[in-house]
Order: sequence, then structure tokens, then C-alpha cells
Amino acid sequence: VQLQASGGGLVQAGGSLRLSCAASGRTFRTRAMGWFRQTPGKERDFVAVIKWSGGSTYYADSVKGRFTISRDNANSMVYLQMNSLKPDDTAVYYCAGSDTVIHSELHSSRFYHYWGQGTQVTVSS
Repeated sequence: VQLQASGGGLVQAGGSLRLSCAASGRTFRTRAMGWFRQTPGKERDFVAVIKWSGGSTYYADSVKGRFTISRDNANSMVYLQMNSLKPDDTAVYYCAGSDTVIHSELHSSRFYHYWGQGTQVTVSS
């Protein structure tokens, strides 16, 4: 499974960005797709996840109400719409694929076996 993330950039606080993740290859190996983010010297943090089947979504508390994850099964695409961005949202964002659908596991990067290259999001104050 290959993942290609795009859509990052520089935006002012309060602005919006939409990240995209294109999945290719043996995508049937993944049952859920997530977004994580990482800043220098810190762990990779969970942001949001969506299941391919049924479309259930889960969000980190820090982004609830501001970010929306969605999917396009036909084209193997996953999106992260980010609104009301804050400087604290500045990070490299990664899309990732997991073969689990267990709620508690979907929040941990340990259960994601496929990763995109990351896209930088910078929010200026």
C-alpha cells in the first residue's frame, strides 16, 4: 500500500486547509485510514481516523469541531478538512493505513503499518 499526502501549506490563524491522501496498491489491506501529526522532538500524535467500511470517524479532542475527515472509497482517497486553524496545529501531517478497526487501537500509531511521506502545515498567528 502506497500513500501520498498533499495539501499542506502556510495559512493564517483562523484559516482553512484541506489535506488529501491518495492510496494505491493493495488498499484492501487497510480497514481504516488515519491522520497523525508531528512536531520536532515530539511523538506522532493522533488527529483523526475513518473506517473504509461504514465511514465511522473518531477525532482527537484538540481538533473536534474544527477538523473533518472523509473518504472517497471509489478513488481510494481520504481527506482532512481543517478549519479554524490555530498556531498549535502547526506540524507535519501524515496519513496512515491500519488493518484494525478496534477503537482503542485506532488512536495509536503502533497499529498503522502504512504511512505517507507527510505534508507540512504551518499556521501563523
